[in-house]
Amino acid sequence: MTLSNPPSVLGLTTLPLAAVRDRLLDLFCEVAYKEGDFTLSSGQKSTYYINGKQVTLHPAGGMMMGRLLLDLIPREVAAVAGLTLGADPMVSGVSIVGAYSDRPITPLIVRKEAKGHGTQAYIEGPTLPAGASVIVLEDVVTTGQSAWKAVERLRGAGYTVDTILALVDRQQGGREFYESKGLKFEALFAIADIKTRYVQRQKLS
Repeated sequence: MTLSNPPSVLGLTTLPLAAVRDRLLDLFCEVAYKEGDFTLSSGQKSTYYINGKQVTLHPAGGMMMGRLLLDLIPREVAAVAGLTLGADPMVSGVSIVGAYSDRPITPLIVRKEAKGHGTQAYIEGPTLPAGASVIVLEDVVTTGQSAWKAVERLRGAGYTVDTILALVDRQQGGREFYESKGLKFEALFAIADIKTRYVQRQKLS
């Protein structure tokens, strides 16, 4: 997959999920994964960086991400939510894919700080019944703190949250942190998946 010659986005709506996953992995390697010296939002140093928004804001990437995440979401789940900014295109993408799949799912955006005017809300989106089941989405998980903040806000609003879904697990403590909080966690890719495919692509280029 290349940005100059992308696959038909419409074709991605019916492509088997195994092929969708394979194409999404290639897209991560092409536009989101970089090697070098980086400082992460957690303050940790890293020899690589993954900019998930390069994938989630990509037309084909958004479609593929939406289909793959939707497949992991139980039908009884009422909404998907996440901490702004990284999760914003994710919750929108899943909701749109859900709509054309006859699986309506409400998208919610969780602010980092309460809005300073109007309702001063932490959560943007339709108000759901108390106890509604909500799954938190995250693009790249390192320590797990970002998604956890969203969980706390959503629970504080009266919703039920027991699962976090991510695109990439950097395998640096996030999973263990979530498990210590009693949360289920699943990621589409581990960092090892991306590194392996990246090396394969480098050898072919």
